[in-house]
Amino acid sequence: MNEFWKQVIFKLGKFTITTGSLTGFLLVLLITWLVLSFIKRLMLRNKTISISEKGRRISLYQLLKYFTWVVVVALSLRLMGFDVTIFVAGSAALLVGIGFGLQNIFSDLVSGLFMLFERKVKVGDIMEVDNIVGKVLSINLRTSVLLTRDGYNIIVPNHKFIIENVINWSHNSYDRRFHLVVGVSYKSDVVLVTKILLEATKDQVELIKDEKHKPFVRLQDFGESAIEFNLMFWTYDIFRVEQVKSDLRYKIFQAFKENNVVIPFPQRDVHIIQP
Repeated sequence: MNEFWKQVIFKLGKFTITTGSLTGFLLVLLITWLVLSFIKRLMLRNKTISISEKGRRISLYQLLKYFTWVVVVALSLRLMGFDVTIFVAGSAALLVGIGFGLQNIFSDLVSGLFMLFERKVKVGDIMEVDNIVGKVLSINLRTSVLLTRDGYNIIVPNHKFIIENVINWSHNSYDRRFHLVVGVSYKSDVVLVTKILLEATKDQVELIKDEKHKPFVRLQDFGESAIEFNLMFWTYDIFRVEQVKSDLRYKIFQAFKENNVVIPFPQRDVHIIQP
């Protein structure tokens, strides 16, 4: 057994890999992976934590994972007799050359580190990137994965979250205000219209209805063909808000029909000048 563990597999100068050192290296990697998996389960085992807290814990775990792997691999190579400092110094010029050719990739890597450190974007957040709304499923070093409302995943380079204008619908809080625009005829009873709009929100369970966030109606403008109203409401269901709006439109349309409230077509007055 002693001869087996000392059997040389690879040798380059003073650097030698034996059966024992290679087995130890693989064993350290396996133990590290098991420990990190246990830590992840430990951090996320509480099922009652909020979505934002879960996102923060996942970001913290990602930082811990990347740092641990770098330290473990470097120490393992060092214990095997590999001089890591010589490798880094010798490859510095090569890394600079590669860096010029892979600027976008390095930009994504650095952006990923900033995202994990700053935690302005977390797993579970609702983001709008390039006019596409999606839920953040994972944040990796180079890319992040968003689940869209249509059920497909998009891979977004991390630099978009750092250097471009993006909207985080759920930053710091998941209660957000939205609105519906409704136009009615100038012959309509504005008090009745306001009452109908508010009645439509009563049975909509996705809406927040406390004193601070209760729905209200705003007479937005006197349009060319209609009086324009805004129905303002708050909801936690940001990801499905378009379906919530659709449900409200169904109720409003039915109530308008029952109360003879007319939604007018665009109209123009044509004046004919006689010769």
